[in-house]
Amino acid sequence: MTDTPSENPVVLLVEDDGLLLMEASDTLADAGFTVLEATHADKALKVLENRDDVGVLMTDVDMPQGSMDGFALARLVARRWPAIPVLVVSGMGTPGPDDMPDGARFIPKPYEPRTLVRTLRAFVQRAA
Repeated sequence: MTDTPSENPVVLLVEDDGLLLMEASDTLADAGFTVLEATHADKALKVLENRDDVGVLMTDVDMPQGSMDGFALARLVARRWPAIPVLVVSGMGTPGPDDMPDGARFIPKPYEPRTLVRTLRAFVQRAA
């Protein structure tokens, strides 16, 4: 299997920090992903309810705005959209045993852009 941009899914990127959102979005777009941005979980849910092309969710954990944090969003997406793989990122430590849904992946912040792209591609290929 070769990595061509057409094989890269639409990524829904959920990050409340504007600079980190822009950096991650640029990194993923440069790698050939189509990126949709949301600054908190409630906006992410609206995107998921209105689009059927989201191929992976990448969410930060600590998001003061909105009705839930990234762990709650990850669990909700895993229940409502089980075909969408979930990648959780956080600089606040590692997740506890009940924080993440089955099959979700975790990357600690700060992460190298290359590591993010490589992890996302491998994760999506395994989920396909």
